[in-house]
Amino acid sequence: MESSIGSASPPEGRFIGDSDRGDQHSHGVSWSAVVGGAFVAAAISLIMLALGAGFGLSAVSPWSNVGASASALGTAAIIWLIVTQCISCALGGYLAGRLRTKWVAVHTDEVYFRDTANGFLVWAVGLVITVTFLVSSAASMAGTERDASNERAAQAKASTDPGGYFVDRLFRSDTPGSLPVDVSARAEAGRILANTLRQKDSVPADDAYLAKLVAAKTFLSPSDAQNRVSQVSADARQAEDVARQTAARLLLWIFVALLIGAFSASFAATIGGRQRDHVKLI
Repeated sequence: MESSIGSASPPEGRFIGDSDRGDQHSHGVSWSAVVGGAFVAAAISLIMLALGAGFGLSAVSPWSNVGASASALGTAAIIWLIVTQCISCALGGYLAGRLRTKWVAVHTDEVYFRDTANGFLVWAVGLVITVTFLVSSAASMAGTERDASNERAAQAKASTDPGGYFVDRLFRSDTPGSLPVDVSARAEAGRILANTLRQKDSVPADDAYLAKLVAAKTFLSPSDAQNRVSQVSADARQAEDVARQTAARLLLWIFVALLIGAFSASFAATIGGRQRDHVKLI
């Protein structure tokens, strides 16, 4: 007589091997399979993210002088994000379903639910592992930067701060090679400009003071200094709006990709579980 590890699923509404063993109350979560699938999903996700970065799909920035422009956040980057979630989560969920403990005397509907739940747990645990790794890596990089000298850190921050460009525009002189504006004036102008961007409408008193400061440092006429302040403030506000819209769009697509990843892991776990139950020992 042919003995089998598992046979074809019985008709719907019946139990699998009622006479073999009574494990109706067995654990519904195979944590060893879930954790293994989660690590696989996290590893594949990081590999594909690195590959996407190599292709330049992660070099996205709303600022024209830092990374790629906002328009670079196009179809290719979105598709790669979704494909990464589909492949990594599906592989992790499939392994969890295939490696789980076989439930013999469990209702077929309950088996399907448990496989789906295990796949969802693979997605959740894998997401936590990936986020933890990325956050720890970012914290380590931040700690390395703090170990540098204060002067070099200040120079690096000034060179990569997008808001510094607008401060430069405020104090730009028509005669190249003129004396640079002192640091205190630039810092004060940057704080005023930042406060202006936080407000819904411009503050007249701040605009008037900033125009006087620009006129004193650049020898512009009061009217020209006021026009420059108004133009720079408008451009900075527009750049901030573009950055906000880009971030909102990116977060929306991350949300969609994560939902697709959760579905992929859950569905793949049911496939792996069915194949696990149908394996026969000849």
